[in-house]
Amino acid sequence: MVMSFFRRGESGGLEAITARTVSMLADARHSFDLASAAVLSGADVHTVADDIRATDERINRTEQQLRGELVVHVSVQGSDDIGEVLGYTLLIKKIERIGDQAKNILDLAEEGIDLSSGADSAELTRIRRTISEMMGEAADFLSGADLDDAAAFRERADVLRGELESKIRDCMHSDLPGHEVVPRAILYRYWKRIVANVGGVVTTATEPLQHQGYLDDGQTDIDD
Repeated sequence: MVMSFFRRGESGGLEAITARTVSMLADARHSFDLASAAVLSGADVHTVADDIRATDERINRTEQQLRGELVVHVSVQGSDDIGEVLGYTLLIKKIERIGDQAKNILDLAEEGIDLSSGADSAELTRIRRTISEMMGEAADFLSGADLDDAAAFRERADVLRGELESKIRDCMHSDLPGHEVVPRAILYRYWKRIVANVGGVVTTATEPLQHQGYLDDGQTDIDD
């Protein structure tokens, strides 16, 4: 299953599901951007909280609807598309998890976390922007972008995930006060999970089903 089920026009309804999946990912990106801005820029969390929660509910509803439509698709089309249907099921779950992590970031903001004045503000903003841009790229892959670019994307996602893991370890060994270190460690943890799932979205469309969620031909588990 190498992106073909996102490209072929004879998929008997799967192309419509692809379009809704791309829209679902756009919703997850929207929530991520708002929640991260509330933590990093000192924006008023009350102005975005309702939007983020409403978007998360829409993502959840879309996931449930798509699951039902995929079941119907199999019952109508038979087992020919079973691999594609399983791939879609994994993919929409990864997008739903991104929405959940965005809501977790919102929880940080609602606890009063404001990292806008820290010495690392520019670095945090760089990472947030990179993750957001990667979500947009992932949506392009679902719409049929080049496979060679997908491989490069997965490599970049792995590098960023490793960078976030390193930052979490740095927080664990930091001598800074807990009220400075703990929020950053938690935010990095949420971001790491988001990056893993964004990478997984592209992997779902480009790798054999049995290797999805793993690296090194199934040797390394990257799901978080």
